[in-house]
Amino acid sequence: MRTSAPLQKERLNCSAALALTTGRSGRLFFKGAREADGEAVTALGREARINATVQGVSPIVRHRFRIGGWSCLAFAHIAGRHADLGPGTDDLASVGSVLRRMQALSESAFPAPPLADRYVPYLLPGEAERLSGTGLLHTDTNPHNILISDGDGTAYVVDWARAATGPAWVDPACTAVRLMECGQAPADALAWLDGFASWRTADPRSVEAFVNVTCRRWTARVGERGAEQSNTRFRHLLSYPRESA
Repeated sequence: MRTSAPLQKERLNCSAALALTTGRSGRLFFKGAREADGEAVTALGREARINATVQGVSPIVRHRFRIGGWSCLAFAHIAGRHADLGPGTDDLASVGSVLRRMQALSESAFPAPPLADRYVPYLLPGEAERLSGTGLLHTDTNPHNILISDGDGTAYVVDWARAATGPAWVDPACTAVRLMECGQAPADALAWLDGFASWRTADPRSVEAFVNVTCRRWTARVGERGAEQSNTRFRHLLSYPRESA
């Protein structure tokens, strides 16, 4: 290693995150977790195992190693910035493009857990079945997990530690909620979401189950008042005009 950039601000699933310039491998993005932090080490392991499946939508893992009580990954470095999902952004075409590439990912390529598993305490009868599907989902497309390349504006989705399997429309729908969170009007977010065939053909009962269980879980965590804004954004998904199944 020759030089390193300062610790990155957003490092939710690791203890250290650095941009490195190396003598042999060029520019890399390094993530490390102390092996005493079992949850973070497990998350890095998931990222390493899924990486071959998500190449083309996520940077390639160049190195995986353990040293001095640390578990580490080094990714190909993407020179770029976090996506702008706010009003007037020029990034939505690139974000839509990478999400459409993700629509082709299948559960058969990587054994991620079912999406319904994370909602078990909050599911009503029949809802688990409505959250089933064959899509390989990222499940956390917040702006910090979407990079826009400086070179050609290509978008990449990073941090696949929370991958799950379920309906293919879930990632676009959650991204539409992120658009609202970043200041986009609900009507504009839903108009953008209309560009995804998986969403246009989604079973309304599955969408309703997903929205309801998401709202139940968040309310249980932060209370009615704390969850109100987020839950309102998710419920806007139910106002999308579609024919009944």
